[in-house]
Amino acid sequence: MKLATRIIIALIVGAIVGIILNVFAPQAFDVLDPYLFSPLGKIFLNLINMIVIPIVFFSITLGVAGLGDPKKLGRIGAKTISYFLLTTTVAIIIGLVLTLLIKPGEVGNITPENAGSYEAKEAPSTAETLMNIIPKNPIEAFANGDMLQIIVFSIFIGLGIAMLGKKTEGLLKILEQGNDLMMYLVGLVMKFAPYGTFGLIASAIGSQGFSAIQAMGLYFIVVLLALIIHMAVTYGSTVAVLGKLNPIAFFKGFSPAMVVAFSTSSSNAVLPMSMETAQKNLKVPKSISSFVQPLGATINMDGTAIMQGVATVFIAQVYDVNLTFVELVTVVLTAVLASVGTAGVPGVGLILLAMVLQSVNLPVEGIALILGIDRLLDMARTAVNITGDAACAVIVAESEKKHGVTSEQNVNQSF
Repeated sequence: MKLATRIIIALIVGAIVGIILNVFAPQAFDVLDPYLFSPLGKIFLNLINMIVIPIVFFSITLGVAGLGDPKKLGRIGAKTISYFLLTTTVAIIIGLVLTLLIKPGEVGNITPENAGSYEAKEAPSTAETLMNIIPKNPIEAFANGDMLQIIVFSIFIGLGIAMLGKKTEGLLKILEQGNDLMMYLVGLVMKFAPYGTFGLIASAIGSQGFSAIQAMGLYFIVVLLALIIHMAVTYGSTVAVLGKLNPIAFFKGFSPAMVVAFSTSSSNAVLPMSMETAQKNLKVPKSISSFVQPLGATINMDGTAIMQGVATVFIAQVYDVNLTFVELVTVVLTAVLASVGTAGVPGVGLILLAMVLQSVNLPVEGIALILGIDRLLDMARTAVNITGDAACAVIVAESEKKHGVTSEQNVNQSF
């Protein structure tokens, strides 16, 4: 049985077990979760996180070194960032439009008094983030897992290797061997994926159950609908028109990574498999995949952007606040610009939402209204986020064919 099939089966079984325990045996769940479900999920995530940073370093360094020409790097970088910013803007607009049409905040017995409280954490400004992307100490950046700083450092190393040519052939060979080693370790770690998926889903569903979904059902549906529309229409159309690839073939080929992203709720955790799947199934050259997808995992958050749009209007409706057109535009601009500024910050979705709410003078305490089901929606958002990264990689790869960048020999390690 293929790994992707086993992961899907584990996901379904975990959801069923979680629902059954939540409804019929909550006390049994309280015993099983800390000793079985959560440990299985945490072990899997720790195994993945253990190799994520080395993979980002090796892949981006080799990707930049493989591109060679700084002009080529600049061209690919401009295409990548432009696509990310454009799709993020579209994602927020989709969320805003659907929420304004369906009006989930005006349905049911949802009141601010039921929300409890939420203390907003202070996020760094975009300017501060941009000034801090160059690491003063690369070792410290690696130790702290600061992805933006690691990416910048890797780009410099890759450029240096490309410019020095034969002088750095030995170092390049070591980096290639390091990358091969990481890919082998990914294969080993992914053998544990079905068990980790089972634990993560059983824990999430078992702790939330139906009550949270019922309380916020329409909001939940609007977010899911926006995510589906964005994935099918935005990604599907851009892949078909710009990437010259059948959207059905694209989604089918990338589905194994999407399933793992859904279970882990982490773009960084699924990055190794996401890159491998794009290179193997979608025929994206390694040099492009190794640059575009790690960058996207750090700064591209279309799924999170949709949540910003839906949640902002939803909270405004609950508090009976009518947002003006200018305020809606402010929501779009703030969320797009902040998507880079909050990259790498833990709990980035809720921090970004707090910034957006503050930009239009809505109470940050309203975030507590959606906390109950945010964990479940986060799984779907992550799947959308990494799919956008893969779509961008496909489109950039197609656009670079005229410049001589073609599919390279991909690693043989299969999941």
